[in-house]
Amino acid sequence: MPALFERLKRQLASKGVKGAAGMAAALLKKRGQMDSKGKLTAKGKKRQALGNAGRAKDRAAKRSGGKPSDYKYNPKTNRATRKK
Repeated sequence: MPALFERLKRQLASKGVKGAAGMAAALLKKRGQMDSKGKLTAKGKKRQALGNAGRAKDRAAKRSGGKPSDYKYNPKTNRATRKK
């Protein structure tokens, strides 16, 4: 399975979600990042190419405004915060 799927599955499982694999697949399909066969779409491949840090920065920029380059990534929390 794609790395994007595996990471999301692990994150959901660590939060105690039952059926994490099914939920991860459903979320990626809903977002248009995975097709019904379990393969990444172009959008999913682009998102996976960002990596963990890139996705966290992108989420933070969408939530708070600015550009992803305005944020720094903390791998321990999987969060991005605005640079000072």
